[in-house]
Amino acid sequence: MELGEPQELLVPSNTTESEGSEVLAAVFDPLVTYDENKNPVEAAAESITTEDQKVWTIKLKSGYTWHNGEPVVAQNYVDAWNYAANQENAQSAGYFFGRVDGFADLNPGEGKQVTAKGMKGLEVVDDTTFKVTLTAPFSQFKTMLGYTAFYPLPKAAFGSDGKVTQQFGEQPIGQGLFKVDKPYKKGTDQSIELSVYDKFPGKKPSNWTKLQFKLYTDSDVAFNDLMADNLDIHDSLGPAAIAQAKSSLGERYQDQPDAGVGYIGVPLKYNADFNKVDVRKAISMAIDRKTIAETVFSGTRSPADDFINPAIAGYRQGACKACTYNPAEAKKLYEAAGGPKTLEIGYNADGPHKEWIEAVANNLRANLGIEATAKPFEKFASILDELKAKKYKGLFRMGWAIDYPSAENYLTPIFSKGAIATGSNYGGYENDKFDALIAQGDQASSVEEGLKFYQQADDILNAELPYIPVYFYRNNSGYSTKVKNVHINLNNQVEWADVEKA
Repeated sequence: MELGEPQELLVPSNTTESEGSEVLAAVFDPLVTYDENKNPVEAAAESITTEDQKVWTIKLKSGYTWHNGEPVVAQNYVDAWNYAANQENAQSAGYFFGRVDGFADLNPGEGKQVTAKGMKGLEVVDDTTFKVTLTAPFSQFKTMLGYTAFYPLPKAAFGSDGKVTQQFGEQPIGQGLFKVDKPYKKGTDQSIELSVYDKFPGKKPSNWTKLQFKLYTDSDVAFNDLMADNLDIHDSLGPAAIAQAKSSLGERYQDQPDAGVGYIGVPLKYNADFNKVDVRKAISMAIDRKTIAETVFSGTRSPADDFINPAIAGYRQGACKACTYNPAEAKKLYEAAGGPKTLEIGYNADGPHKEWIEAVANNLRANLGIEATAKPFEKFASILDELKAKKYKGLFRMGWAIDYPSAENYLTPIFSKGAIATGSNYGGYENDKFDALIAQGDQASSVEEGLKFYQQADDILNAELPYIPVYFYRNNSGYSTKVKNVHINLNNQVEWADVEKA
């Protein structure tokens, strides 16, 4: 299986990018998965119930054990969630626990000491049951629980200082389908080795037991390995490979809907050149999304016209007015707003992004009359690290693969104020009205009612363009002659138990 290098070691609460998430999804079993209608279905949970959407009771299925043989208990979830939420642990997914009562106690702010032992909203009832009390009702809470950050952790994850150990990050002990066979040495190892855990209570593959994630820094090299049957599954084919994959792989090439969005990110808080909304609008209007989707991506993307993907309830066609290609208007707007004479767009070269980022740079050069260049970073992890450290001041390639199927997931983790410190708000966007609308959506009496507020928050994004949506993904994958029954789910992860040797 092809994979880019994970940004961090393999700790669920510190993994908010797709490469590490894909490994962890094989090692852990989530509380919920999703059906064809994108509704949550209990997996490791026996039941998840609430009467008021504020207090939730989670009962665990019996039969789950950790890969070291210990039984999985409710305390494992509470320990993991408290660790994730504590600011002293600086976990990148900590923000996902922001709605739990007591999160504020674990996050008193920079320079202030945490005095609470955990969140008061987490309560172990017995070995198979725990209660979660939120600060306010949240209709999407059950839907959220399929995300990586909500995996449990065994006692063995923690050192004597209460921190998750490096040893665990290199060789995590999960309760899922696969166990990690040997420590993964980030930066030197070219693969991550796993094998089926015999005592996993769920469905297991029928005729194979070993899984290897092969780490690549070049998508085209991975494609060549796939064509030579030296790689069994490549789930992120690059634009240059798609035409050949269609003709050469036949039925082994897959093109299916995907809930992701591809953006040009804007370092709003860290570069005053982009402060004016008209500068951002002009950049957006100068991008020929249709040609990029049809030509660069061989028709396997569609032009983005909203911050919410069409696969998820809440999308509205044409919601982003400045996503319409209008080069003449773009140039006028850009010059009137005093846009910068030079622009740089950073992108990660270990993914299939070179062609489309260069196409965007060409559009900006031609249509705005400026100098625009594409800057490659060797790995996605590298550009994320520079963004987190607020070092990179250029525009940047960014994508969003959903954590869970809800319109809210395109909003809160990327654009809310709280997501600057512990989420994925790499541009540092802040808007109090946006945050207030999210809160109203969260506390609505039903999913349908909540959606109205999320769409109003989405309207703010479409007007202000803190990022610039460029395309909606489709998933383009291929597999070798050695396997069959390969299916990739909405979270862009392979359904491993279904895969068979051919």
